[in-house]
Amino acid sequence: MVKLAIVYYSSYGTAHAMASRLAETAEGLGAEVRLRRVRETAPDEVVQGVDAWAAHAASVADQPVAEPEDLAWADAVIMGSGTRYGHVTSQLQAFIDTLGPLWQEGALADKVYSAFTSSSTVHGGQESTILAMHTTFCHLGGIIVPPGYTDQVKFDDGNPYGVGVVTGGDGGLGDTATAALDHLVTRVLAVAGRLSD
Repeated sequence: MVKLAIVYYSSYGTAHAMASRLAETAEGLGAEVRLRRVRETAPDEVVQGVDAWAAHAASVADQPVAEPEDLAWADAVIMGSGTRYGHVTSQLQAFIDTLGPLWQEGALADKVYSAFTSSSTVHGGQESTILAMHTTFCHLGGIIVPPGYTDQVKFDDGNPYGVGVVTGGDGGLGDTATAALDHLVTRVLAVAGRLSD
């Protein structure tokens, strides 16, 4: 059984919906899954000043928060973040910045890593955001498993680096995004399973 950690940050719910779909599919494939959101670091008055942000924060307040140990535990990690100027959110970066001790021990190396993202516009920095996560995975000594063009759905969604969706404002996912997420997690689990044999 592959142990999969899905670690993400979501402001308005899209990355949360993506992460939840990944977790559901992975569990259906027999993986042991830890679905973990990263801590909110924005000031509460800022979060509360945006209705959709405040609503999403309230909806996930009782869900588990990511800790570095979740990555140490895992055989595979899928990380997700909305785009911020073509990069990951500061909240996800703050979590990444806590990984130093485990990185120094080599405890995050030799695991499978992959990534997903969302943006409010087409070409809104999705690929550069995923590649920024890939850079982190390289520093950790991870084995990056992109979806590539290994399934027809990747020709439909057009992103060989990971999965990226354009947000619709309600956190909902279309059929192509759902299929792309299913393909990504299936591929990650298959590679991680072969490596652990």
